[in-house]
Amino acid sequence: MAVVKADGYGHGAIEVGSTALRSGADCLGVALPEEGEQLRNAGIDNPILVLSPIQPGEAYKIIDNRLEQALCNLQLAEALDHAARKNATRVNIHIKIDTGMGRIGLKSTDALSFIRRLSRLKNIDIAGIFSHFSCADESDKDFSFKQIKLFNEITGEIEASGIKIPKKHLANSAGVLALPGSYYDLVRPGIMIYGLYPSPEVKRSIKLKPAMMLRSKISHLKLTPGGTPISYGRTFYTNGDSVVATLPMGYADGYSRQLSNQGYVVVKGQRAPIIGRVCMDMCMIDVSKVKNVLPGDDVTVFGDDPSIDEIAIRMGSINYEVVCSVGKRVPRIYL
Repeated sequence: MAVVKADGYGHGAIEVGSTALRSGADCLGVALPEEGEQLRNAGIDNPILVLSPIQPGEAYKIIDNRLEQALCNLQLAEALDHAARKNATRVNIHIKIDTGMGRIGLKSTDALSFIRRLSRLKNIDIAGIFSHFSCADESDKDFSFKQIKLFNEITGEIEASGIKIPKKHLANSAGVLALPGSYYDLVRPGIMIYGLYPSPEVKRSIKLKPAMMLRSKISHLKLTPGGTPISYGRTFYTNGDSVVATLPMGYADGYSRQLSNQGYVVVKGQRAPIIGRVCMDMCMIDVSKVKNVLPGDDVTVFGDDPSIDEIAIRMGSINYEVVCSVGKRVPRIYL
């Protein structure tokens, strides 16, 4: 299952999903029914699982778009059953078990009784059962092994009762990289299919190459004397005569304000620091050390240098946020 929620982690859900399916994925994972609808409208017919809970009143979205739904409460189950019956169809659900993430899911002690109650709903088919790792990207795997053990106990109890569930799944990207015991019938790689590791600590058992590079162009260039304030709040003053370039991108495009006065970009192979506060639509860089710089010159915001991981560190965040934040008005070019 290629996870393409949040518009394919900022890369484009339709393009990533289509490519993943051509490359061997069997199904896709999204967070919202609307994301599944977008993929259906693009002509994708493979199974699509909505991984987040929805309101019972949204059940029709699952039925109308032939989606599958993660499930951990009876109210939604009854709403899905009603919507499916109304449309003379059936709906696949995947039961979510909480083995330690503490986000959504059934308690382990409730799983079997919940499944037995589901059996009364005639228009629902149990297609899968799954859980989610909370810290598989950490070097210490003890808690992840406990989650695997608990998941095995729950699914074993269910199977021992005579209930067969087609697909069991647990592994996210970190699980794929480091915990083969969590593979079961399906794995759910997310960040790794975009060429990024879940954390610096995770085992790098597969070589990954980032899929996204962000580039811009210099939109304005000016000579400034020493002591010139730059951007909002005058948090930066030029130190001597400087060449200041403006880029047509800012935090509305996903370039974090946290990078004010501490990020950098690359112009003609030279690092150029971000100076002053990042604005909504623009930011400024010091290109005094770059030779023959001109308006229209290409600027690498992230790619090989700086890397997405370095940007994340400078933001005090993670690489997931860097790519997910790239705004919708930034054109995507696929190679």
